[in-house]
Amino acid sequence: MNRAFSLIALAFALVACGGGEKADTGKKATTDTAMMSSGSYEAMEVMDGGTITGVVTFDGAVPALKKLEITKDVNVCGKTAHYDESLVVSQTNGMANVVVKITSIAEGKGFETMSASSEVDQKGCAFIPHISLVPAGAKLTILNSDGVLHNIHTYSEINKSVNVAQPGFKKKMTQTFAEAEMIRVACDVHNWMGGYIAVADHPYYAVTDANGNFEIGGVPAGTYTLEYWQESLGTKTAEVTVAAGASVEANAMFAAGS
Repeated sequence: MNRAFSLIALAFALVACGGGEKADTGKKATTDTAMMSSGSYEAMEVMDGGTITGVVTFDGAVPALKKLEITKDVNVCGKTAHYDESLVVSQTNGMANVVVKITSIAEGKGFETMSASSEVDQKGCAFIPHISLVPAGAKLTILNSDGVLHNIHTYSEINKSVNVAQPGFKKKMTQTFAEAEMIRVACDVHNWMGGYIAVADHPYYAVTDANGNFEIGGVPAGTYTLEYWQESLGTKTAEVTVAAGASVEANAMFAAGS
């Protein structure tokens, strides 16, 4: 009896002292949820992570923006001009609204390192931002700042499609998406409105700014494949090697019709 008790006590002692742990890999488990979405990504504390920066540019003459016709609720929607945002290129050829991500990563920083709030606003009868970034399984806040009837209609292949009205008095509602996917969103009431929801299965995503710049930080040292997604021109990939504590540049260029 005393021998059995001793064996049990020894087992508890090994667990408490970390017996049987793997060698330190430079990452520590965080206290928050390690798994998110239906994938197998594990959130860890990244020690001495690296940074990927870059600029996504357009190869060719800067395309002119196409002005959209406002046909409904003109007193609200027509206060400012609206333009097709499917291809927005700055005067320095930087491409806005390109989603950049590491295509496959098993572990790294936690989802709390992403934006504090994931939201899209229907303001001036446009989706702002044009591309919203939200972790899989997290709440996307959908705002209606216009005070007129809007309608959220998503088009997806993996997640269940959403088609719900948002009257002017309903200033806020939420929606979740379980799987990583680029989801097109439209408003059936105002047919010129369009945007995307980028559902992320890990935190290593970024959306380029107005000049095509992006940054992805806290990356564990290693070699990865980056994917650049643009709604009109498709995707490109590039291999990038990240050194501990260092910054690496990973630029990309799209051409018309690519």
